[in-house]
Amino acid sequence: MLLLFFFLTTCLQGQNTNQKDFDSLKTSSNWHLQFEDDCTKDWKSHWFLDGLRAVIKNTREGMTFSAGPKEGSDASHAVLWTKKSFKGDVKIEYQYTRTDTCTEWVTILYIQATGIPPYSQDISTWNDARTIPAMLTYFTNMKALHISYSAYDKDNTDITNDYIRVRQYPVLPGQNFNTTTAIPEASFKTGLFKPGETYTITVIKTAEKLYFKVEGKKDSKLFSWDLSKQLPILEGRIGLRHMFTRSARYKDFKISVKE
Repeated sequence: MLLLFFFLTTCLQGQNTNQKDFDSLKTSSNWHLQFEDDCTKDWKSHWFLDGLRAVIKNTREGMTFSAGPKEGSDASHAVLWTKKSFKGDVKIEYQYTRTDTCTEWVTILYIQATGIPPYSQDISTWNDARTIPAMLTYFTNMKALHISYSAYDKDNTDITNDYIRVRQYPVLPGQNFNTTTAIPEASFKTGLFKPGETYTITVIKTAEKLYFKVEGKKDSKLFSWDLSKQLPILEGRIGLRHMFTRSARYKDFKISVKE
């Protein structure tokens, strides 16, 4: 009983420290806004698209981004990339409203993606190689951090059985994507990302830590991952991936860096 008490106390102290560190980082005066899109006007002003089957609509409510409809087809995946690239510590803030009711497949936030040989570091120069946005093309040919959220395994039927997971690209030759790119720990059954409900998402990436804060009407949760033992991700574009059939609305997208 005593051991359980100490365990719970230690966990609570860790959570409180994590929250304080996040709050301090979020409100730091060292952030400088470099990207701002309210998502109500033409998306092509700020973004470019991988894939041919996505549908993107700007309205007063924001930017609705829908992947292609054909389940199981790589051609129905889609990725939106910022035209700007960002260096160093980065803070990403946006409103996210899920517009699908899927119980399978994944939504991904890419953080500071760049190409690796044989491709150019500037991923915009080989956009034509990603006309069919197969996942393999990304995790074997890019350096990036990846946050899966509002995510489900194949053949899942329970809409509450979601997960959040972080990965780092690229997968090394001869190694397994599923087992070697993941950064612990993943979270399951988060209670977040209910269809039709708007969430405020704040992501902060430093050299040492990655934070992912999700705030809804009733729920607010902070997730974090240790990056201190990972190879550094120093610069690159921010991307939004929707696997086939997935859709969501984005609004008030902001990206800041430390200067």
